[in-house]
Amino acid sequence: MSIERTIEELSNDSREKHIIDIRSRDNFARGSYPGAENIPVEEFDAEKIASTYNGPIYLLCHSGVKTPEIAEELEDLGCEAYSICGGYLSFLKIKLQEMADDSEEKQTEIKERAEQSIIKKFRRQLWTPFVRAIKEYSLIEDGDKIAVCISGGKDSMLMAKLFQEMLRHGNKNFEAVFLVMNPGYNELNYKVVTENARILNVPIETFRTDIFDIVVDQGGSPCYLCARMRRGYLYSRAKELGCNKIALGHHFDDVIETILMGMLYGAQIQTMMPKLHSTNFEGMELIRPLYLVREADIIKWRDYNNLHFIQCACRLTESCASCGGTEQGSKRNTVKDLIKQIAEKDPQIEMNIFRSVENVNLKTVIAYKQNGIKHHFLEDY
Repeated sequence: MSIERTIEELSNDSREKHIIDIRSRDNFARGSYPGAENIPVEEFDAEKIASTYNGPIYLLCHSGVKTPEIAEELEDLGCEAYSICGGYLSFLKIKLQEMADDSEEKQTEIKERAEQSIIKKFRRQLWTPFVRAIKEYSLIEDGDKIAVCISGGKDSMLMAKLFQEMLRHGNKNFEAVFLVMNPGYNELNYKVVTENARILNVPIETFRTDIFDIVVDQGGSPCYLCARMRRGYLYSRAKELGCNKIALGHHFDDVIETILMGMLYGAQIQTMMPKLHSTNFEGMELIRPLYLVREADIIKWRDYNNLHFIQCACRLTESCASCGGTEQGSKRNTVKDLIKQIAEKDPQIEMNIFRSVENVNLKTVIAYKQNGIKHHFLEDY
């Protein structure tokens, strides 16, 4: 009997079943099959699963590359186990087609529900911290023209909707351009971005670059170079459009993970700032309006509205790390897991990490840097 099953066969199986997504927690948080549980491949214990799970088991990865081997292992242990052909990508294709086939009335309903839920159901979790960050860190000033940068994931698309709500119901002292850069996405990812923008009524301005093609030949990890190039292209295009700021969709969890990553892997205390002056593009600034918004609340908004966004947009890694393949998880995923474990014992931990970079006492540190100059405590001892 074949161990492979399609998404349609999974959906038609009315029995009590287990759906296990073996991708990283980070990719699982971006979206998965409804009802799936997450057991990252590096933590997957086939013998434990076989001894504790009853009923059929469906395995899901990014593109269906990794799960056949695990399904065979579970079968050898006496389980009824299946690998989902095409992985999560196959589910995303189906949802994309369903969205495209929806009537105009249905698409309008999706848009209105997403907008209303921001202001009503998730007002305290999304709208309030968005507005508070803008005020607390002076992110928007009179006359600003802001390029709201949309990668296609849940964070940046929510940020675009929040900006629309602010223009509609709040401050109107600024302009916004909704900017989508295609650095070389595969066809499916790019289509998901544009379809979501159409259905959610976000009037995007798109442009194409060859970043993925350039960094693929660099060897090693291309992530740092890719990130720098993407930032540079966004600044450049935004400036061409007459913008003086770009807005990125980094949220509260990104901030506290960055703080810990700096300490554990960089031997330094630093944070992801709510706004920055560009060093290479004079007069340009970067702002992060989701600075105080929790990722868990973004996920709740996404799932409440049954929205589906792109996963790992990187064409270079989408068949390996995202699928649970050769890499054993990024440093950010490791730190994310660490924070989750500690916060389960003390929920205040996350806010303590966030506030730690606001409460630095220079009299109690050995050394610090200011304007590129290192100062040591013995200078004034």
